[in-house]
Amino acid sequence: MFAEGQIQKVPILGKESIHIGYKMQDHIVSEIVANIKSSTYILVTDTNIEDLGYVESLKTKFEAAFAKDGIKSRLLTYTVAPGETSKSRATKAAIEDWMLSKGCTRDTVILAVGGGVIGDMIGYVAATFMRGVRFVQIPTTLLAMVDSSIGGKTAIDTPLGKNLVGAFWQPVNIFIDTSFLETLPVREFINGMAEVIKTAAFYDAEEFTRLESASEIFLSTIKKRDAKDPRRVDLSPITDTIGRIVLGSARIKAAVVSADEREGGLRNLLNFGHSIGHAYEAILTPYILHGECVAIGMVKEAELSRYLGILSPVAVARLAKCIKAYELPVSLDDATVKARSHGKKCPVDDLLRIMGVDKKNDGSTKKIVILSAIGKTHEQKASSVADKDIRFVLSEEVIVGEAPVGDKKSYTVTPPGSKSISNRAFVLTALGKGPCKLRNLLHSDDTQHMLEAIELLGGASFEWEADGETLLVTGNGGKLTAPAQELYLGNAGTASRFLTTAATLVQKGDKDHVILTGNKRMQERPIGPLVDALRSNGADIAFQNAEGSLPLKIEAGVGLKGGLIEVAATVSSQYVSSLLMCAPYAQTPVTLSLVGGKPISQFYIDMTIAMMADFGVVVTKDETKEHTYHIPQGVYTNPEEYVVESDASSATYPLAYAAMTGHTVTVPNIGSKSLQGDARFAIDVLKAMGCTVEQTATSTTVTGVPNLKAIAVDMEPMTDAFLTACVVAAVSEGTTVITGIANQRVKECNRIEAMRVQLAKYGVVCRELEDGIEVDGISRSDLKTPVSVHSYDDHRVAMSFSLLSSIMAAPVAIEERRCVEKTWPGWWDVLSGVFNVPLEGVTLAKTVSKAESGLSKPSIFIVGMRGAGKTHLGAQAANHLGYEFIDLDQLLEKDLDTTIPQLIADKGWDHFRAEELRLLKQCLNDKSEGYVISCGGGVVETPAARDALQTFKGVGGIVLHVHRPVSRILEYLNKDQSRPAFVDDLEAVWQRRKELYRSVSSNVFFAPHCDSAEATAKVQQMLGAFLDRVTGKSEFVIPHKDQFTSFLSLTFPDVSIAATMLPSLSEGCSALELRVDLLNENDEAIPSEEYVLSQLAILRQNVDLPILYTVRTKAQGGRFPDDKPVELANLVNLGLKTAVELLDVELTYPAELVSSVGASRGYTKLLGSHHDFPGALNWSSLEWENMYARAEAVPVDVVKLVGMAKSFSDNFALENFREAHTSSPLLAINMGSHGQLSRVTNTLLTPVTHADLPVAAAPGQLSVEEINQTRSTIGMFNKNLSFFIVGTPIGHSKSPILHNTMFKKLGLPYEYSRFKTDDAAAVNAKARALLAQGNLGGISVTIPLKQDIIPFLDEVSPLAQQIGAVNTIIPGPNGTLKGDNTDILGLVNALTRFGANSLDKKTALIVGAGGTSLAAVHGLRSLGFAKILIANRTLSKAEAIADKFDNVEAVTLDSFVANKYTPSVIVSCVPATTFSMLDESNKLVSAALAASPKGLVLEAAYSAEATPLLKQVMDVEGWEFISGLYMLTEQGFEQFRLWTGIPAPKEVGEKAVLGN
Repeated sequence: MFAEGQIQKVPILGKESIHIGYKMQDHIVSEIVANIKSSTYILVTDTNIEDLGYVESLKTKFEAAFAKDGIKSRLLTYTVAPGETSKSRATKAAIEDWMLSKGCTRDTVILAVGGGVIGDMIGYVAATFMRGVRFVQIPTTLLAMVDSSIGGKTAIDTPLGKNLVGAFWQPVNIFIDTSFLETLPVREFINGMAEVIKTAAFYDAEEFTRLESASEIFLSTIKKRDAKDPRRVDLSPITDTIGRIVLGSARIKAAVVSADEREGGLRNLLNFGHSIGHAYEAILTPYILHGECVAIGMVKEAELSRYLGILSPVAVARLAKCIKAYELPVSLDDATVKARSHGKKCPVDDLLRIMGVDKKNDGSTKKIVILSAIGKTHEQKASSVADKDIRFVLSEEVIVGEAPVGDKKSYTVTPPGSKSISNRAFVLTALGKGPCKLRNLLHSDDTQHMLEAIELLGGASFEWEADGETLLVTGNGGKLTAPAQELYLGNAGTASRFLTTAATLVQKGDKDHVILTGNKRMQERPIGPLVDALRSNGADIAFQNAEGSLPLKIEAGVGLKGGLIEVAATVSSQYVSSLLMCAPYAQTPVTLSLVGGKPISQFYIDMTIAMMADFGVVVTKDETKEHTYHIPQGVYTNPEEYVVESDASSATYPLAYAAMTGHTVTVPNIGSKSLQGDARFAIDVLKAMGCTVEQTATSTTVTGVPNLKAIAVDMEPMTDAFLTACVVAAVSEGTTVITGIANQRVKECNRIEAMRVQLAKYGVVCRELEDGIEVDGISRSDLKTPVSVHSYDDHRVAMSFSLLSSIMAAPVAIEERRCVEKTWPGWWDVLSGVFNVPLEGVTLAKTVSKAESGLSKPSIFIVGMRGAGKTHLGAQAANHLGYEFIDLDQLLEKDLDTTIPQLIADKGWDHFRAEELRLLKQCLNDKSEGYVISCGGGVVETPAARDALQTFKGVGGIVLHVHRPVSRILEYLNKDQSRPAFVDDLEAVWQRRKELYRSVSSNVFFAPHCDSAEATAKVQQMLGAFLDRVTGKSEFVIPHKDQFTSFLSLTFPDVSIAATMLPSLSEGCSALELRVDLLNENDEAIPSEEYVLSQLAILRQNVDLPILYTVRTKAQGGRFPDDKPVELANLVNLGLKTAVELLDVELTYPAELVSSVGASRGYTKLLGSHHDFPGALNWSSLEWENMYARAEAVPVDVVKLVGMAKSFSDNFALENFREAHTSSPLLAINMGSHGQLSRVTNTLLTPVTHADLPVAAAPGQLSVEEINQTRSTIGMFNKNLSFFIVGTPIGHSKSPILHNTMFKKLGLPYEYSRFKTDDAAAVNAKARALLAQGNLGGISVTIPLKQDIIPFLDEVSPLAQQIGAVNTIIPGPNGTLKGDNTDILGLVNALTRFGANSLDKKTALIVGAGGTSLAAVHGLRSLGFAKILIANRTLSKAEAIADKFDNVEAVTLDSFVANKYTPSVIVSCVPATTFSMLDESNKLVSAALAASPKGLVLEAAYSAEATPLLKQVMDVEGWEFISGLYMLTEQGFEQFRLWTGIPAPKEVGEKAVLGN
């Protein structure tokens, strides 16, 4: 740093106005008072600086200086809130108004004391106040000292971006006092380092190298806070470093500014990392700081430079490593960034839009600083870059276009260094003694994790040389110590296995143990066999979570005993290599014996032994015992230099590209002498397939051929390359059989399954083998174009499918493109820059996880107790979905030609379970789409069966647990003799299986007990609706905020007590909320899952409304215990399994629960909620911002924020919040009596109560009527909206009384009237006039205008088009009229209500062939009637309708009788007054009534009188008459919903039309 009193002056723009020193406040004051004279000095700062005492200190010194020199000046101070949000127009205006009120004039001098926010904003105040006054920069943060205070750029932020409004206004002086840094918080220190790294990265390679080696002491120093005053830090250990970086950065920036003050070109270079970084900052502020955003921006702009072919991959890796070394983020996926920003998304379109208003841009062309090397830029200014290239770098997914066709070309591609060799070299050099220069290392996430872990263990020191191309490793001879922090290894499988053994050699250090952990996938990958081997040799290792996987706790100071270590030969070769490399450090020599067969991936074992020899330890094979190795004790001696081969697995991708395109590709440093098994790929696979292959000792060249041949190949020596072989096989002639790859099931994903599933998307059929895969090749012209390819976050999956996609005529999207950074960060650059394959960055819509499965119609496997209804409901499910039904038990009996009881009697339960498992696996593999398969009740008793079902569930298959009341199941089982008796007590069997069903099932359907045909029909209807929700055929749509929607919060402890009241309670509501936490089952604190399922079933049986499922915890104002996280998760997940339409997710639920719900929601919409019952927050509080961001991060579909109003004005504060937060649908209200206005002004899913509920769910809740009446009073509803019926005759129409009664019931201020006319043009004229005034609500259309009105409409629904008739007109956007038809729904609902679903649906009869008849045909088809007959006085009219459908037949009385038809439903579409005059119709109906024992007759004519048809049906036993008024009300209810967006209050509407 600097000695106290020592001042360094840096010239800028010809003046030495930058003064740098340590504890220089006296100098600052004396310089200002002496040289910048003024009557008024204004010191502006923020509250953080003020609280540290700096303002008071400066005031004292100024006052002393004024007094000493007799100066009559005044010093005023102004303090703002800290943070980027203060850098606004509002704050600037407030300061200016305050200055004017204080009488400030043109001679005023403003002192900006603070960080970048203060400097930027106050500089802009100075630039504009009185058309410009003098100002002085006194930066207090590292970021401001090295960057923002220098150069005269001043600005404020706007909603569209950072620093977009400002001016160039040079400060008179910049006083940089480094003593301010002694109180700088750790995060701010690190934040400032981003600008330091930036400057070195574009300007000073030597300084960058110094920074690479200085991070450890820098971080340890700034984190070691003063014990007495934690705000302070002793910086003496890094005095020189701080002095150097502050002075150096100031000199560089001053030089650049002096050469280009107004940012004509050169000064652009100071914005390296800022073009993209500022875009991130605009979205992520205030959660993520400027420097943190710039750090991410630097990495992205470096990746862009690499993508454009200008910057080397090594340079990008060095930059990212240096940034990470200072604990700055390198991507949005950084855990700290996610936590601080609550996972807030940065959509690429938003980033590009923000970048579009960057000051550097040339019109619409974006300009970005492009690096050509560390310390050097591509141009001496920002370079023009195309949007498509920026989009690619920012995007998480990529669209791969077709590779160029035409002349064949030759390419040379050098893949990155081998990951396998790089990781082994790290371990060997770290355990070795002395320096070693490692060349051609792989720079990747995996190797970075290995490097960081070795550094933490103290195994070696590292220093980069030759611009990062060489790593100098100085080994510590195997002396490892336990670090204070855990070793986080991400998804680096190799590192986890090698370091598990290395960690057993660790001595006690900061801790007495080592923790090895990784990401979620890493914690699922097996490591048990290695741990078992180490434990058997004395190591003390404990699994921290799941048995057999990371994280591990390894005790230090124990070590390995040595001697014989036996490991199964079939385990991963990485386990063997891990033991081999660490064996020399055991307490005695080691004999490693691989037992039980042939080792997997012998080549990798041989590689390890060869490399150990290079480092001085020779392993010998036992002369008599196969696969046994003797490892002597010793210490590795590091060679002076070690060159890492290119990765042979990665080399398979460019070589396969040649094979598939016919080009020639040479990989120059992989040949026949390679240590790596995958080097055989070109010969054993591509040459065998017909390619021309030339291989020397050190290079491989492949030339493709037009017709590739299928092969059979054992890929055990090169298992990682099998994925590449699969995509080549996909376009080869015949079936390729690949074996020897069993270990690929437990890599980054189950790769064998992944290839089968994803290749299916291209139309390629694969079959999984026990240790391999078969691929049926197809012609390239027969390849299908997938919507997208899922990468499973697996680099090899992504790179393989990029090859197959590059030969497709249509582009293909590949998800998770960044996963290639694991082994080849520049793969996409090679594909685009070398092979010229078109690439486009894209953001794919994230849907349910089933999209990843490749299953367009995933089969449903049903599990559950015998007697639960699996077979019965399964057959209904298959019928509903149009799938094929299979009963697995019946299939097994047919397959084995015996009964199950006989099979068990002959061969026992174990044999039966084994056969059951075999058949289950066969069905899971061969019948994964388009089937409903009912499994035996005990299938879940077999662990392998559970694993198979869970795997199927994991790839998007549906495993459905069908259940009904346990008492009913047990009652049935005690009577059932068709299956073997249970060995155990039935109740015990259920209790045991209950958890097993839960573990395997993706969904659950609860079938309540049925005691009538109507109840049975209702359950069938419930099942159909459930299946539609599960499969996505029916998906709840979040209402628009203009629709005035609400949900009723049910507070019954048992909803059965109000079952019959539910229709009236819920009138006018858009959904029902089931408060699971308020349910009371036998006074238990937590209701059982069966009880919750029964409650849901009661709701479904009685009300056809979407359900909002809520488990409210005590902390959030509910009753669910806060200390029961497992039970909470079970009940929340139960809601998802039942496919509720909406599920409430408390944002304060445990993070892992919120995350899992977000990931496994299926088609359920999520409502992310937070309730402030204590009223601790006001609506300007950052906590509400945090909750909104947290909800968006899940992401939820609706954000629900509920405050507690303490005064009426809190409602206005809430409305300001609502207005400012529009990126996600927002439900925001205040509780309490003061907050009731907010319930009125909130229009999206407002929670409501009802007078008949036991209690309101929250204080201040109102009913629908109360809310709507208030809305009407305050003008939220348009009272002039006009609703009416048109046609003639309409004098007796019941529609006015129906709609007016419903309007009144819900408190809506509307009137429904009549407009008698037979002129469609007149209707159009009236409608258009009302539209122009904004006063059209809706129109009902009746005869004779249902067809005539169509030409006048702007849009007609598809259904109305099919029918050729419109009965409803809805005002659309921009003054349009839309026609629809609700007659079908009216007919279907009326028939369903009277039990149509319980009837035999073979045949239905329609009498009449007018406009309503077409609606009747569509309605009956939707109900599932196999054949529909239509009769009419004029047969040709009936035939005209019949000809439009494949299952409709025109009949006469004679043909009806002759064919012995037996309809169960008759629909009369003949006017009631004319029916009796139609003799043939009368006779036909009589014949139909006599032909069937029971059925329904619906009169479509809307008549309240006793019609001739009614009289005809009344005397026929078994038949029930349905008045047309039921159809009228049902179609009217749908009209009401279409017009208002609110479900109709059916009970009062129906009563008004039908009476009692």
